[in-house]
Amino acid sequence: MCFPSLLDLNPVSAEQIEHLHKRFVCLTGERGVLSKRDLEAIEDLKQNPIREKIKNAFFDRRNLRTGSHGFETEINFEQFLIIMSYFRPMGQIVDEESISSCRKDKLRFLFNMYDSDNDSKITLDEYRNVVQELLSENLHIEVEHARSIADGAMLEAASMCVGQMEPDQVYEGITFEDFLKIWEGIDIETKMHIRFLNMDTIPSCH
Repeated sequence: MCFPSLLDLNPVSAEQIEHLHKRFVCLTGERGVLSKRDLEAIEDLKQNPIREKIKNAFFDRRNLRTGSHGFETEINFEQFLIIMSYFRPMGQIVDEESISSCRKDKLRFLFNMYDSDNDSKITLDEYRNVVQELLSENLHIEVEHARSIADGAMLEAASMCVGQMEPDQVYEGITFEDFLKIWEGIDIETKMHIRFLNMDTIPSCH
């Protein structure tokens, strides 16, 4: 099977596209479209503390490049490929300009996961929510402790991005430009992997 028209949409090889198509068919069967319910069948995803944010990211119109607000209820294979392109290894890219663009795309995808209300900034409440979800399965960390971790991280972000703040100055949230500064020098590859979509983690093909 070959998808020549899709090679222009996503910088992956025909072999990779064929492999992803097999995964897509295993998840969707003959329907030809992917829904959140299909993702819920993946055992590894069920165990991820931020599973709801991951599932939403697959249908977020910002990530699909179909709009600036809202979510699709289903996506087709071409749209599935667009989402998967955010996870492609940067080691496959050779020139510096493309590497920089790829990294920025990956960080935009992560930013959108945090920015749940789509107001172009990550507020303290949104960041608290993510931290609490990440730590939810750690029974030794209470909610208030998780909140204090998020508060401290937000203060650090404000200091890094704004500098010395006035006593009455309010940091409204992390913009995408701030987000890029925060992630500068951090290996994005280890933060964006999708082992839960490996063929051996998908329970069965329809």
